[in-house]
Amino acid sequence: MPRGFRRGATAAALCLAVSVVAPGGAGAARGSSGCPWMSRTLRPAERAAKLLTAMSLSDELALLSGVDPHAALSVADAPLFVGYVPGNPALCIPALSLNDGPAGVAGSQVGTTAFPAPIAQAATWDPGLQQTLGRTMGLEAWEKGIDVLLAPDVNIARVPENGRNFEAFGEDPFLSAQTAVAEIRGIQQNPVIATVKHYAINSQETNRYYVSSNIDNRTLHEIYLPPFEAAVGEAHVGAVMCAYGLVNVVQSCQNHALLTDVLRHQFGFDGFVVSDWGSTWSTVDSANAGLDLEMPGGRFFTAALADAAASGLVTRSTVGGMARSILTSMFEHGLFDDPPPPRASVALSDVSTPADVHVALQTAEESTVLLKNDSGTLPLRLPSGSTIAVIGAPSGVQSVRPYVAGGGSAYIGGADPVSPLQAITARADRAGAHVIADPGTDLSSAVSAARRANLVVYFAYDQEREGDDRPDLSLPNEQDAFVEQLALANPNTVVVLDTGGPVLMPWLDQVPAVLEAWYPGEQDGNAIAAVLFGDVDPGGRLPQTFPATNDEVPASTPDQWPGSGDGQDASFSERLDVGYRWYDAHKVAPLFPFGYGLSYTSFAYSKLRIASSGTRMAVSFTVTNTGARAGSDVAQLYVDDPAFVGEPPKQLEGYQRVSLRPGRSTQVTIALTPRSFSIWDSAAQRWRVRRGLYRILVGASSRDIRLRGFLRW
Repeated sequence: MPRGFRRGATAAALCLAVSVVAPGGAGAARGSSGCPWMSRTLRPAERAAKLLTAMSLSDELALLSGVDPHAALSVADAPLFVGYVPGNPALCIPALSLNDGPAGVAGSQVGTTAFPAPIAQAATWDPGLQQTLGRTMGLEAWEKGIDVLLAPDVNIARVPENGRNFEAFGEDPFLSAQTAVAEIRGIQQNPVIATVKHYAINSQETNRYYVSSNIDNRTLHEIYLPPFEAAVGEAHVGAVMCAYGLVNVVQSCQNHALLTDVLRHQFGFDGFVVSDWGSTWSTVDSANAGLDLEMPGGRFFTAALADAAASGLVTRSTVGGMARSILTSMFEHGLFDDPPPPRASVALSDVSTPADVHVALQTAEESTVLLKNDSGTLPLRLPSGSTIAVIGAPSGVQSVRPYVAGGGSAYIGGADPVSPLQAITARADRAGAHVIADPGTDLSSAVSAARRANLVVYFAYDQEREGDDRPDLSLPNEQDAFVEQLALANPNTVVVLDTGGPVLMPWLDQVPAVLEAWYPGEQDGNAIAAVLFGDVDPGGRLPQTFPATNDEVPASTPDQWPGSGDGQDASFSERLDVGYRWYDAHKVAPLFPFGYGLSYTSFAYSKLRIASSGTRMAVSFTVTNTGARAGSDVAQLYVDDPAFVGEPPKQLEGYQRVSLRPGRSTQVTIALTPRSFSIWDSAAQRWRVRRGLYRILVGASSRDIRLRGFLRW
């Protein structure tokens, strides 16, 4: 039975019951005696090698590009996924169905769970929960007939205005790597291939097809590649998606240095490389560089690749290697042995279970970040008969859908998301309080509602979407003016942000409490109500720095973003100083620092110990809940290299989320490796430790260091 399966028929039962032939004859006659590579006693690479000996060139070429699913499948099936490669029944090769999935099985799917956006997932700082979320998404994908889930996105948040900021895990390579590894492991506990993307840089949507990310080798390896390296080396991801755009003036999907030298040889990747949709620009250069699967169609990898093979511009062994990469990953991750249900039977099925919804709720609760809480405004303790004014479009007033997800290919809104207004009203009723609602479209109406209430909860939003960067970090549609006027009308105004990344807050001093809820998925309302009323502690911590102004960001010049030459060239001149590294190096105070988040309780750190034996190192310390209620904290470990090494002032190298009852303590131990103290040596093309005295910094954020120690290499 496939790893991670927890409901439905077993794979064996499905094979017996269905014969596993996909609609339109594109399925595989699994278990056929004429397919010796179907033996599970063989290793995946051996099975792929056996199969390749039976394949003709045309058989191999058929694996290397997608087709229009509308043409290949029935009308009922066609909208359910974004990519499709027909199977080969004579060779027992199953079809491949690919679909978007950073926040759940997305696109035109129905009956799947809408989870919080990836930026919110990262804000939990909880790899265990992230793996559970990945396993849940992977199973829903399998139950929908999907074999390849196009997630996770691990692009580093270099530009906070990036329209796809919400799709990835923030600004730090270590946090992004650990979050991605957990999700990939979860997805691939099912017979589903995870796809880490967008390799290697996709830091802006402005001119995304043509912009060249011009970057030095050390920065590339230390900041932008580590999440991909971890996805391959630690999580054994089955697929990598190459990006739109160029890196150092070479298209990403025909970049031999990235796809072969780094990904294959340095990282040891043995899965397949799939193009982002429409990011293949050539036949010969792409195939020889290391691209295996062209999506969504076959403009370059069908007849054109056959001609290139016939002429010798692409060798027969190269084509065979491309097919081998795809087949090996399919064997490795169970796609031959544990087929999904027939696609026609699951097109309109509801695969979201109460357990899945609970994972969505827990993630939304754990990801909510308490940014400000003066005088204990939260949690709400309103006497019976009080009135709460719920204002703003994201609250779900007047049947407006709450802002549960960002726009584009990753959008998933859920069939019936719980709005904040619904959940706050239900929770207020239990407390004997009354709720009045206003959509926040007319200032005088909103102010009138605020004046009639004991407390205001205003829901603000941004509008991140694939294809467009935000012009700046201000809230759109004059929401800043709304907050200021509401705060004047009622000083007890709590602001809840439904955003995909950092926003400016010129009104911050005028309100007593602020929560960052991100794009929280279909359990939006239930999660925010639980946090507001104190049923749960706001456990999130920022995976990205919130700047104080539009100009106080690492990429602040036009040459950096959107790029010079009409946006053709983006200079990564900030080099290693990305995110909090830049704020520390330039001594700039952010609005809220990386790793920051308040709790409804308080925590103390003590008893730092640093132990080392050879290359094995461990940092231990005690975290104590010193408050009056249970809560969660994220203990963060940063390493400060010797000045002569030329690294940023400090960098995250470990963390652990802890949950404690009042007065309780726990010992946290974080292991460090030589990599924690290494820099990328561009001349030698390897990681190297520089001898010297390193500071070990432990705290509750990048700017809240509680314990300090030293370790000498």
